[in-house]
Amino acid sequence: MFYLTTAIDYTNGAPHIGHAYEKVLADVIARYRRLRGDEVYFLTGVDQHGQKVQQTAEKEGVHPATFANRNTKLFLNLWKKLGLDYDGWAATTDERHVTCVQRILTRLKERGELYKKAYRGHYSVRQEQFLTDKDRGADGEFGPEWGEVVEIEEENWYFRLSDHAEWLRRWVTSTEDCVVPDFRRRELIGALDRAGEADLCISRPKERLRWGIELPFDPDYVTYVWFDALINYISFAGYPGNDSDAADDSLPDFKSLWPADAHIIGKDILVPAHGIYWPCMLHAMGFTDEEMPTLLVHGWWNIRGEKMSKSLGNVVDPDALADRFGPDALRYYLVRDITTGKDADFDAERLVMLYNQELANELGNLCNRALNMTARFCGSTVTTGAEPDAEDQALRDSCASSVEAYREAMDRYDIAAALRAISGHVTACNAYAERNKPWELSKDPAGKERLQAVLAHLVESVAHAAVLISPVLPEPAARLARQLRLDDLLERKLDELAWGLVPDGHATGKPKPVFPRIVVDVVEEAAGTDAD
Repeated sequence: MFYLTTAIDYTNGAPHIGHAYEKVLADVIARYRRLRGDEVYFLTGVDQHGQKVQQTAEKEGVHPATFANRNTKLFLNLWKKLGLDYDGWAATTDERHVTCVQRILTRLKERGELYKKAYRGHYSVRQEQFLTDKDRGADGEFGPEWGEVVEIEEENWYFRLSDHAEWLRRWVTSTEDCVVPDFRRRELIGALDRAGEADLCISRPKERLRWGIELPFDPDYVTYVWFDALINYISFAGYPGNDSDAADDSLPDFKSLWPADAHIIGKDILVPAHGIYWPCMLHAMGFTDEEMPTLLVHGWWNIRGEKMSKSLGNVVDPDALADRFGPDALRYYLVRDITTGKDADFDAERLVMLYNQELANELGNLCNRALNMTARFCGSTVTTGAEPDAEDQALRDSCASSVEAYREAMDRYDIAAALRAISGHVTACNAYAERNKPWELSKDPAGKERLQAVLAHLVESVAHAAVLISPVLPEPAARLARQLRLDDLLERKLDELAWGLVPDGHATGKPKPVFPRIVVDVVEEAAGTDAD
């Protein structure tokens, strides 16, 4: 079982382009792994607790649950619009999660991993965490990334994070695939020298924060939002397992899922939450090195090199983009114009250009050409009998090479490179058509056999492209399959993509535009930002 999970989205605000990118990336990977022949479980969800949710709800005069549920609907509606096909939905207010968190807290306390002490220090309201002098900048001040910083003196519960620091450093430095891509792992190694040595405050007193999971052994406290939220990756995967007294039949079999094969997060939450807190929590719970998840860390979408920020008024609304350009165009752009792990600049003009050029002009044109000419010149019947000549064989080799390049790129989560592999073969097909000119071959009865061979190669290539692009664009791929009249085409696995998907004598259907061009004059309007 391939277990894929994403960071859960904090419901203090509406979804932004970064949320949309992460979830589309996860959906593409999940669909690809199914195409590869794997059984997949894809979990995503929302983080509904925390001080920021409580504060914002209080400002609006509503209960935190009402506020969180309202924002949760924004995420759910957007994921439906973008065609996400997840298997599990995590919400941290779910009683199953609450029960799991409290059970883990009790177990950690019994193991001596938790203790209570008084502390006076600085606290970041934005990040909902205590700060140390190591968090100060070169000028001795706490930077703007921490938001409002206040001084607090209070008693709290702590997790002995420092007891696991040496193990964490050894594990991260010796395990090359624990964080992907590797340059993000090296960033984590560098951060271990600055973090992980202090213990982690894992509670908040109810007099300051009530919107959270109550500590089972001290009802005057609730659980720190990050300690609560991180546990969702195992609580909704069925932890501690179906053979335990705490088994829940409504959840998956934990042993068949864990560890997570691809745990997708943004670079901003690698340190300290997912790269330090989370593995140390698992280690304290008794998880072995082999049971640690693999973190797949993606970069940010920026605007002209600047991070998107509401204060700067440059936040891009993915819901508005999907409405204006269509969900398919947005899905394609989000994984086509960024290298997984690195940052990229969002550009609505490139969204339009890439969609129009690679899909409308190239793949769409190839499909229309192949099916239209097969209908006009061959009565919609594909004839594959002729032996391939050198040019035909070169096109077949191009197809096989594109499949292998696609597989290699997708296996290392480089979706952009995989899409370039598809486009490379589509471009070769269109050039093949220009050289062989089936519209001229149709005028000479002596060219009939060559005409049939050329069109058969074009139709076959469309079939391959439909399968390969299906993880990124499942609905357009299904429309291509219907026009080809290959009902079981998208049921094929990657290993089955040998030449001959379209049988001799097969009757194709009529082409209809699968990738309608985006009109350029809507770009400026649709690229507007949300400064609210």
